[in-house]
Amino acid sequence: MAEFEKLQKKINFFFQNEALLKQALVHRSYLNEHPDFPCGHNERLEFLGDAVLEIVVTEYLYLNFPETPEGDLTNWRASLVNAKMLHVVAEEISLDDYLYLSRGESKDKNKKARGYILANAIEALIGAMYLDQGLDAAKKFILGRIVVKLAEILKNKTYLDPKSRFQEASQEFLAVTPSYQVLSEEGPDHAKIFTVGLYLNEDLISTGTGSSKQEAQIDAAAKGLIAKNW
Repeated sequence: MAEFEKLQKKINFFFQNEALLKQALVHRSYLNEHPDFPCGHNERLEFLGDAVLEIVVTEYLYLNFPETPEGDLTNWRASLVNAKMLHVVAEEISLDDYLYLSRGESKDKNKKARGYILANAIEALIGAMYLDQGLDAAKKFILGRIVVKLAEILKNKTYLDPKSRFQEASQEFLAVTPSYQVLSEEGPDHAKIFTVGLYLNEDLISTGTGSSKQEAQIDAAAKGLIAKNW
C-alpha cells in the first residue's frame, strides 16, 4: 500500500500483510460512517499490543536492573507504557496522519481525547507487528521507540507523580514538606470543580484545578514544579 510507505520507512518495519497495518489505524468511529470498509476497527489489535508491550518492557527491566526493587520497576514500566508516553511516540512517527477517523473525530480539538486515540493506535500497531512477524520484530520497535526513553525518565524522575516529585524536591532543597489547601469549590455536586493551593510553609507556590481534590492537587504540583524550576 503506497499510502503507508512513508510510515513503514519511518518505523523501519515493512509489513508482509499490510492489511494488518491498515486495521491498526482504524478507529471504531470510522466504521460507523463506512460500514462497508474492508477492515475492522483496531480494538482487538490494541488488546493484543498492550500485552506484547507489557511483556517486552517488563522483561527488559527485569533483565537489565537486577538490583532494583519491584516497586521501582513497576513505576518505571508505568511511565514507559502509559497513554502520555505512547502519545509522544505516535507524534514522533506522525501517526495522526494515517488514522481512519469519523468526520466528527477528525474535527475534534480535544487534545486529551486525541491523545488516547493515538496511544491506543500505537498499541494496535504493536499488535499488528506481532501478528505479522512475531515477538522479536515487535520487540525491536518497542525497544527502539519506547524503552529508549527510560534514561530521560530516570534523569527527570518523571516516573514519580507530580505530588511525589514536588515533595521529594522540596524536602531535598528546602527541608520543607508541602501542604495543600482547598481554595474554592464550584459547580453542582455531580460536576464540581476544585481549586487547590500548594504551599511551602505560608507561601503560595501555585494553584491547580480539577474535578476532584486529588486531581487539583496533582495539577497544582505539576505547576509548582515549573514555578520552582524543579
